Amino acid sequence: MNINSNNIKELAQDIKFNASKLSKSSFGKYLEDFETGKIFAHPRGITLNAGLLHDFATTYLESNPLYLNAQYAKSLGHNSIPASPLLIMNIALSLGVQNNSEKAYANLGYYNMHFLKPVYAGDTLRSFSKIVDRRDRGEGKPGIITLDTIANNQNGERVIQYTRKIMVPTQPKGYNPPPFSFSDNEFVSYEESANIEIPDFNPSNIINDLTLSTTKYDNFNVGDILISPNGRTITNEHYAWTYKVGNTHPLHFDAMYAADLSGAMSGEPIVYGGLVFAWLLGLGSRDISENAVWDMGYTEGYHTQPAKAGDTIYVAHRVLAKEPVDEKLDAGIIQFQTIGFGNAKPAAIIEKYGEDVFIKENNKKKLGKEKIKEKIFEIERKLLIRK
Repeated sequence: MNINSNNIKELAQDIKFNASKLSKSSFGKYLEDFETGKIFAHPRGITLNAGLLHDFATTYLESNPLYLNAQYAKSLGHNSIPASPLLIMNIALSLGVQNNSEKAYANLGYYNMHFLKPVYAGDTLRSFSKIVDRRDRGEGKPGIITLDTIANNQNGERVIQYTRKIMVPTQPKGYNPPPFSFSDNEFVSYEESANIEIPDFNPSNIINDLTLSTTKYDNFNVGDILISPNGRTITNEHYAWTYKVGNTHPLHFDAMYAADLSGAMSGEPIVYGGLVFAWLLGLGSRDISENAVWDMGYTEGYHTQPAKAGDTIYVAHRVLAKEPVDEKLDAGIIQFQTIGFGNAKPAAIIEKYGEDVFIKENNKKKLGKEKIKEKIFEIERKLLIRK
């Protein structure tokens, strides 16, 4: 196809200014705009390339060679290096921000997250969300929206699913909602369990000298508390990474927007929570996940405090349960509790607060306990780890 294009003539001086023509785009939704049962097909989609996979794994401190070393990935049955699951989560969530949460006050939690199928360079991801519940909290108060979100690859295969809750303000006076586009795409509801598909592999073919032998299934015992020694100081790099994964919320990269806010989120831009999530898991990967065959999923995760550029974050883990080893895979599932800390060393906070560190912050009030301001994140996760 050829298109003829004449030289462009300047027209601005010939077009009369008309203030009545002024318009301002509005993205995101207020509480009343959410209709339970409706499905959004989120815009854009993202095709992943090998550079993005590599940059994410190294920026977010991944030590599992599955996401770094093609030879190792092939010994686990993959044709090439798969994408880090947290990259997939961040893309699935971020593509939905324009529809779901660009007006939200807060992300209240992640629930029942499963990574269902590997994603590779060249795959294209689309994200979809279903509005599960809308909870009004009284006149003038922000409400709670519960969303199920999935991402599919270019073949329509679901690669991730999870639930999250967001706090959304009510419509301001005089607000006229724009028309919203809903999707009639099929959205298969979640079940109590998920079928996870990973490549077949022969455990005897796995390269064994790329990881520590002290981080295999047998080395963990229920009740163990593992403190990862290094922290990560976050810089303004988070601005670029927010949009690199597709997140459009101005709170994370627009300093003037952030300055105009009031309350705890006011001041400078807040680091997008999905990036904090990824950094914390990366900080702990040498201690618990470098021998993981697959990241099975997460539940009951919360950002209990925001992070900003200049903050240094740390992580600790507690072993909660072990499931029997699958003899065919020569690997077993371990459930961990992961706790993130901001500008404070985990050992000092655990020494100060003891078991209270491992109690969910959302439960502290009813237990008559004070929240711990140094805690910034908490979640439980399952890993399939080599024996």
